[in-house]
Amino acid sequence: MRAQPIGPVMIDLEGHELTSLDKEKINHPNTGALILFARNYDNPKQVQALVKAIRAARQGDILVAVDQEGGRVQRLQNGFTRLPPAAAYAQHPELAEAAGWLMAAEVLAVGLDFSFAPVLDVDCGVSEIIGNRSFSSDSEQAAELAGAFQRGMRAAGMAATGKHFPGHGAVALDSHLTLPVDPRPLEEIRARDLLPFARLIEQGLEAIMPAHVVYPAVDELPAGFSTIWLQQILREELQFDGAIFSDDLSMEGAAGVGGFLERAQLAQQAGCDMLLVCNNPEAAEHVLDKLPIKQSSDRERRLQAMRGRPQFDGNALLQNEKWQQVSQQILQLVEAHA
Repeated sequence: MRAQPIGPVMIDLEGHELTSLDKEKINHPNTGALILFARNYDNPKQVQALVKAIRAARQGDILVAVDQEGGRVQRLQNGFTRLPPAAAYAQHPELAEAAGWLMAAEVLAVGLDFSFAPVLDVDCGVSEIIGNRSFSSDSEQAAELAGAFQRGMRAAGMAATGKHFPGHGAVALDSHLTLPVDPRPLEEIRARDLLPFARLIEQGLEAIMPAHVVYPAVDELPAGFSTIWLQQILREELQFDGAIFSDDLSMEGAAGVGGFLERAQLAQQAGCDMLLVCNNPEAAEHVLDKLPIKQSSDRERRLQAMRGRPQFDGNALLQNEKWQQVSQQILQLVEAHA
């Protein structure tokens, strides 16, 4: 039997182990990736076994990801180095690259492919959902620190995902709960928010996640459903040729464009290579079953670049002198930041 290619839908799980229904969904032709949350994690050995079971359930390739930025967004904690929020590196820029390496090395060591990082949003002082997840309120500094973090990730063997294009830092509302609107003109967004994205794209950024935010001066659709943002600006103007991951289509910021299938189809038509449907098992099953099954060599190429290239297993990493040194430095930074 020919191995299945990476499909266009990213799903999630309920618990620490796979159910028979999970295995069915994982092996669906439209499945391409799986994201783990804190509810799926107990300890490194458990998650390593879970990832192994996920890969065994798929007759073909599958990507396994997590949100492991640090600060408020770190799903794997027990047995992993506690990471500070991105804003902490502004005071210690020399640690940004080491922190990217540490995060990536630990995530890869348990068998996952990548973490959705770094955040490239520029903190404009109004967004609580972004806030200290941003590296800086200064575009140049944000680009520099995120670039260093990305270099560290790449050195460990992990592809980077910049989020949330074209920038979520200037809206107060949380797109998990509602649809934020950013009324600024394109030139202002281009001069400030797009700079970190442009810089990291020049440095070979492998993936981008667009925001569930409407920028009415550019398009009436949220960025993740907009061909103007994803095709004209991201692909053509910024020359980005990596993978585009939709933000979670279960978020309220996505609800205005229709039901789950409509959201998936619109995001795909706009240019998203991978469609995230999380925290709603029925919606995920509906999208898997109803989304037309289509192969795409460009999508496959972009997504294959997201596969992890681990340099250590868990035990070897713990014995590694660089890991021991960097882990201590980062823990000290966490304590100082707190």
